[in-house]
Amino acid sequence: MGKMKKDSAQLFEQDKKRAQWLFQALMAQYGTPTWRTPLPALDELVSTILSQNTNDHNRDIAFDRLRAAFPTWEEVRDAEVEQIIDAIRPAGLGNQKGKRIKAVLQDISAKHAALNLDFLADLDREEVRTYLLQFKGVGMKTAAIVMQFSLAIPAFPVDTHIYRVTGRFGIRPAAMSVEECHYYMERLFSSDQYYAGHLNIIRLGREICQARKPHCESCPLQAKCDYLLKRSEE
Repeated sequence: MGKMKKDSAQLFEQDKKRAQWLFQALMAQYGTPTWRTPLPALDELVSTILSQNTNDHNRDIAFDRLRAAFPTWEEVRDAEVEQIIDAIRPAGLGNQKGKRIKAVLQDISAKHAALNLDFLADLDREEVRTYLLQFKGVGMKTAAIVMQFSLAIPAFPVDTHIYRVTGRFGIRPAAMSVEECHYYMERLFSSDQYYAGHLNIIRLGREICQARKPHCESCPLQAKCDYLLKRSEE
């Protein structure tokens, strides 16, 4: 058992060292990224629910349609589900997302005097994560996005691009689940690296390390990438 723990610790230190190399390589390639203007926490929560299984463009259209139809979250909460579904149709999965959004708003209203999430900024990180994860349809990624980008509470959101890139590059165990990967990334990177690390890895995944046909020949990580090394050996 002692040897297994030692081996695990050594592997983690190797992953951390390579993660730091990856971070610096992407900073050299892309520079410090800038995300869109942060939304209030409740707005970001709804927006991120809308983003599930769709692209950013359709998410934004759906969010803007929802706010145009119902200028306040109280109006969304009190609206018929069918009206919410119709407003968010461009995001897809309207039946599912519409019910979830209404349920989240009703739940928050039942527990708090005001329909907002500003009070979360005064809680510690794990309390905030636990609070957000209680809602149906809110997973680790959604919670981490709200925390990092709306509440300035350090968290490292892991989407499909980050999960793919970190697996191919080789800075996480291959069998690690997406949920476990959130906690692992938060250990590999320092909290002040979460913002740039998250955004730059996503950019790499979208532009170069694509799912079906990665452009390894133009990748800034090729010098240390496990995936490219295995490809070259085949």
